[in-house]
Amino acid sequence: MVKTVVPAVELDLSEPPEVWAQGRSTHGVRSLEDRFQLPRLWSLHLYGYHADLEVDGVTHQVAPGTVSLVPPAAAIRYRYRGPSTHLYAHLKAGSGTPARGRLQLIMSPGAELPVITDLMESAVAAAAFRPERTRADIWGVLLRLADRPAPRPATTPARDHVVTAMAYIESRLTETLTVPQVAAAAGISANHLTRLFSAEVDQSVVGYIRRRRIDHARRLLASSTMSITAIASAVGFPDLQAFNKACRAVTGQSPRRLRQGPAD
Repeated sequence: MVKTVVPAVELDLSEPPEVWAQGRSTHGVRSLEDRFQLPRLWSLHLYGYHADLEVDGVTHQVAPGTVSLVPPAAAIRYRYRGPSTHLYAHLKAGSGTPARGRLQLIMSPGAELPVITDLMESAVAAAAFRPERTRADIWGVLLRLADRPAPRPATTPARDHVVTAMAYIESRLTETLTVPQVAAAAGISANHLTRLFSAEVDQSVVGYIRRRRIDHARRLLASSTMSITAIASAVGFPDLQAFNKACRAVTGQSPRRLRQGPAD
């Protein structure tokens, strides 16, 4: 049975948490089920897939763009529907009255999803050479989630469709994406989605996908030794020429120039 009332969780956000592990992980390849416990650590996940998450015997559904924050020692069980990739952090934080309000075990960042995704990606990228940046990024994720406005009795259908489309895009940036495909995931027509993005985001769907891919590419250029060709592939561009063109269109600079950093 899927639980409809999501429980609140509490942790102290008055200072950055200790991050013990972080990364991008793919499950559901050899087995469609995982069971584990983290006796002393919180588990923070940003999902790119649909799955059932069972916590202490109670089942919750996760979907692309949702976040879970599971307390230490909880019995965790995942049921996947196929290969499933998520960003995660395992962390230690004080318990008690949180500094910025309560969080929930399952949360939807809504329009904050791109920012939350960027912070999680940044935390993973910085772990090897700037662990203090990783702590700050994960702290930022938790504070933003705690600061989410209370759910309104009824959100506008337009906003709901756009947020659903954003979540779908974020979970599939490395794949081929078309406007009809994203619109189908949001449950509306391609023309309707195009109009909604223009009104709500002030950008086309294609332009938004391109910008988010370049956002990820900039982070890889700055924090990794991956070749530019490999980065182009990793963020969803079919070839180096397309990557160069998109990079110049979004940033005004080539990937090589971005890797060099700001001029003195």
